Amino acid sequence: MAPPPPGAPAILTYFAEPARSVAEMVSTVLAELERAAIELFPAWLPGAENIAGPGGAGADAVRFLALRLASSTHHFGPFLAHLAERALTGAPTGPSGRPAPSARAVRFAAEVRAAGLARVLAAGFGRPHTALLVHVPEGLSPAGEEILVAACEWLAERADLGVWLTGAGLSHVDRVETVTLSPAGHLTPDPVRGARPPSTGAIRYPAVAGIPHPASKVEKALEAALATCHWAHGRAWNQTYQSHPLINPIRVDLLWRQERCVIEIDGPEHRHQHRHAADRERDLRLAKDGYAVLRITNAEVLTDIRGVVGRLERFVRSRSADTLEGSRHA
Repeated sequence: MAPPPPGAPAILTYFAEPARSVAEMVSTVLAELERAAIELFPAWLPGAENIAGPGGAGADAVRFLALRLASSTHHFGPFLAHLAERALTGAPTGPSGRPAPSARAVRFAAEVRAAGLARVLAAGFGRPHTALLVHVPEGLSPAGEEILVAACEWLAERADLGVWLTGAGLSHVDRVETVTLSPAGHLTPDPVRGARPPSTGAIRYPAVAGIPHPASKVEKALEAALATCHWAHGRAWNQTYQSHPLINPIRVDLLWRQERCVIEIDGPEHRHQHRHAADRERDLRLAKDGYAVLRITNAEVLTDIRGVVGRLERFVRSRSADTLEGSRHA
């Protein structure tokens, strides 16, 4: 599913935990979806990219953009405007639009939040719909299974979310269709770089093309450093590359397309044997198409950002010189 084919929904993964009631689980899921939507801002609000903060007319500007977007789409204007302002300011707002003392000052019904967040997340990823992949924990009681399934049914019906279950099987609830998959080869997890590891009560989501992953402090730190470098223009984050329509696409972390440079940022999971072999296969595939690949680690970015930027500059400049030299001889 990474990257999913064209027309597929935006896919977010939720690591469920036992809940005491359907309402409790729905509330937890909505809170996590809202956190993801806020982290993804401004990807889902066209025109908000250059609004740096809530100072001046910033808050009014994002509210205006949200209401304008809602007027020509299926978004619900008041909810979208509230979410946009909250994403910009980092604080909830009251009914008058002024900062509120607590998150409870503005209340939208759970149905409104669910449907609104599903639309926002789909828009953020440029997808027609949103799907939630729920990881079922081991050892749920019969009541726990019923609560989880009922909450997922509520989300599917009220938010128009596709809801898929994975992980532990259901032993006590039999109304969910089950399909058993036997994947070929070895599959290894691909955690978000720089984000918290998978855990209960957490949402994970893929990168948005064109920007650092909002949940990755590594990518955001590197982008902040590169933004001040004149030589780094032309870079593009989290791009999908497909050399042929019949070959599965791959996602690269950072790309200089003109110089045909690919930068991959590796976490500790890339040291595993099977993951290392898969990385090698990807690198060879890119090399056959004329791309040079440079791999750096999360630790290098976080501990020696100046050294990393220097390596990237030398790498990109050398490829740029090779490209120009090749053009002169063409």
